[in-house]
Amino acid sequence: MSDSTTAAPDTSAAATPRPAHGGDGSRAHPSMVRSTLQAIGGLMLRDMRVLRREFVPFLVRTVAQPLLFVFVFAYVFPAIGQGIGGSAGAGDFATILVPGLVAVAIIFQGIMAVALPLSNEFGGTKEIEDRIMAPAPVQAVGIEKILFGGAQSIVAGLVVLPMVVLIPSGQVDLAVTSWWLLLAVALLSALLSGALGLTLGTYVSPRQIGLMFSVVVLPLTFLGAVYYPWAALDALPWLQHGVLLNPLVYVSEGLRAALTPSIETMSAPAFLGALVVANLGLIWVGLHGFVRRTVG
Repeated sequence: MSDSTTAAPDTSAAATPRPAHGGDGSRAHPSMVRSTLQAIGGLMLRDMRVLRREFVPFLVRTVAQPLLFVFVFAYVFPAIGQGIGGSAGAGDFATILVPGLVAVAIIFQGIMAVALPLSNEFGGTKEIEDRIMAPAPVQAVGIEKILFGGAQSIVAGLVVLPMVVLIPSGQVDLAVTSWWLLLAVALLSALLSGALGLTLGTYVSPRQIGLMFSVVVLPLTFLGAVYYPWAALDALPWLQHGVLLNPLVYVSEGLRAALTPSIETMSAPAFLGALVVANLGLIWVGLHGFVRRTVG
């Protein structure tokens, strides 16, 4: 007759599970932070390697729109004496235009660098499935996309700035009022562009990504204080207050305050505070949508 007795569970110390990083688990949290940072760094290096191979397309999409706009409105129009090209206003308009076009380059680059690749990864290549297998929380993949989009936005701004300064026929009154202010605006704007790209990339269906430019990007541009200072809208109070919902307004006004002291702008606490709030809101919404699309 077989023995029907069952061995008692081993309750010895050897059979007791232990934390992976020490008996008290005190190193678990620092180890998780370290592995998350390493994963973000690895993803950044991977994306930079891809960007190096596609640097020419990156430059083309960065400079095409600002270059054409400043060439037509700040060089051709003054030369033929049309509209804003009257000689008296050519320099003033170019001075207004330069920070706005740099702001557009920064915001557009974040959208192009984050939203469009996300659309492909979700709808076509499914590459996002490989990324979320990194040894880090899913949110870390979204944060890396924000940071990498922001880094590309900084490069885009640096590339566009000298071009839009040199092309206008009128003199551009450019002077850095405060390097700290310029640095703060540049970093907040770059982060904002990446967060906006993540939000649009996760909430807009891949089939509707083309529609996004007509419904979202064009209104952002034309109502973003790019071609005029925000203070000039005081003749239309309803519009002046309505455009405050557009984050590009604060990027344009911040760069104008830092680069063109001769132009009246929004106060520094106003646009810096708005940029911080917009960043926090878009990062939260973007990461929430990213987790929902990848895990849910």
